Amino acid sequence: MVDKQQIETTLKEYIDPYLQKDLVSTKILKNILIEGDTITIDLTFGYPIKGYDEIYSSKLKALISALDGVGTVNINITQKIVAHAVQKGVDPIKGVRNIIAVASGKGGVGKSTTATNLALALIANGARVGILDADIYGPSQPHMLGVKQQPESKDGKTLEPVVSHQIQSMSIGYLIEEETPMIWRGPMVTQALEQLLKDTNWHDLDYLVVDLPPGTGDTQLTLAQKIPVSCAVIITTPQDISLIDARKGLKMFEKVNVPVLGVIENMSIHICSKCGHEEHIFGQGGGLRMAQESDVDFLGALPLDISIRESGDSGNPTVVSEPEGRITQMYREIARRVSAKLSLQAKDYTTKFPTIKVMNT
Repeated sequence: MVDKQQIETTLKEYIDPYLQKDLVSTKILKNILIEGDTITIDLTFGYPIKGYDEIYSSKLKALISALDGVGTVNINITQKIVAHAVQKGVDPIKGVRNIIAVASGKGGVGKSTTATNLALALIANGARVGILDADIYGPSQPHMLGVKQQPESKDGKTLEPVVSHQIQSMSIGYLIEEETPMIWRGPMVTQALEQLLKDTNWHDLDYLVVDLPPGTGDTQLTLAQKIPVSCAVIITTPQDISLIDARKGLKMFEKVNVPVLGVIENMSIHICSKCGHEEHIFGQGGGLRMAQESDVDFLGALPLDISIRESGDSGNPTVVSEPEGRITQMYREIARRVSAKLSLQAKDYTTKFPTIKVMNT
């Protein structure tokens, strides 16, 4: 008859493809129940697993079923996404467990498109997600999400996030006319960013994706110093000029002690819409080399495809407009890698500490 030790040893041999670690050391394995020849295994993941859970179950069932004395195998999969550690001295945001900064050193690399589809891919994978448009001068999220309404305020002091495609969002673009230029100096921009983040009633978010403007200026510095950022993701193209600026963005986060999860290479390859021919028109392998040189993970590559642009312009991003499409599956794979890597970071226990009040009696 099989025992728990045999099953646990077998599970140690299975390496999670996104965590790159086994189920025991990551504490995903919660319980093993043996009733005769029926084995029930309880797993709890720290990242959204929807869409991959059935594949996971079938692989584990095959492993366990190969042991002597095993009949039926039941795999129970749940997920529990918790808050992870942020910069010291920065207070958490109510209603938000983790903030993921999406940055690029240079404009025009598809950062906002990638941020939007990454957020929607996290939702498709089973998470509760919001997106904050931190580009005060050039907000793009209202257009990409197909929203033109102004956010509501129930108390006259705070704003309710705008909900579209199941994603909670906030942007200065909701509060001004689309063609109104923001002629503000740095301090006004940083104050606006803080207010958009802290005065929005985010509702129980596992992840808040922050779509940053290009560069390493006031907005990025505010984010690093005053906003509890769990991690950052760098977007680049394979082109050398993009890589130079992307490295600057990566080093900026390192200097302010915000962990960089990795690099996403956008516009990696062009796919001809007529014949399907693939061509590396912006160069090849630049994002991977940058990740290796910077000792961070290469999170994945995305194609230069006309459908991505068209769906973004129409307010129905790729992950929403083509939920079963090949490009959507790429976004969902990258989202799993991002959330899985984040789940390995130290957890934030500050909200569990009791509040001590000193009172005169």
